[in-house]
Amino acid sequence: MRPAPTGKPTGTPSTQRTDRETSAKVPARTAPLTTLGQVPWSEIKDSTGSADAIPLLLNSVAWGDEQTARTALTELRRRICQFGFVVEQATAATVPFLWELAQLPHVTVRPQIIQLLRSIADARQWESTAAVYPKLLNRRENPVVWERAARRAVRDRRGVLPGLLAEEDAELARATTELARSLGE
Repeated sequence: MRPAPTGKPTGTPSTQRTDRETSAKVPARTAPLTTLGQVPWSEIKDSTGSADAIPLLLNSVAWGDEQTARTALTELRRRICQFGFVVEQATAATVPFLWELAQLPHVTVRPQIIQLLRSIADARQWESTAAVYPKLLNRRENPVVWERAARRAVRDRRGVLPGLLAEEDAELARATTELARSLGE
């Protein structure tokens, strides 16, 4: 431990760095959504066609004010999990980024993100339809596969649930509890 500064000059300038102590106390965080560019968005589809707009929507959720984030999340939901259906292959690719955003305190729509993750986790419409119409499984683009991949992507990140449940935001805790129940946690 260093003695407290007295405010009097010592005559000899200090050679010790003070910035190390401060930065060592704060854990280093990487910027959110840094791996968005690793997903070939132009090669996969969402409900509108090419999934090219998903990175912009995710960034709007991450950095927008509450209204911007809410609007972007509504559009994102329309593109990846409309009416409780996993609508296209982009859903599974988007899920890890939703989990990432749900953990960031500055994101204004975290409970709504968790609710979207729950909708994805609960989606079984294509699977139920294929049980009645098995020919659906013979299509080149198989929505049952997308649905299962999206549900698996939600389950794969469920390890963050305890941290979200420990937060003081009641709405976030409620949404997280519902998601945990859906996942059987």
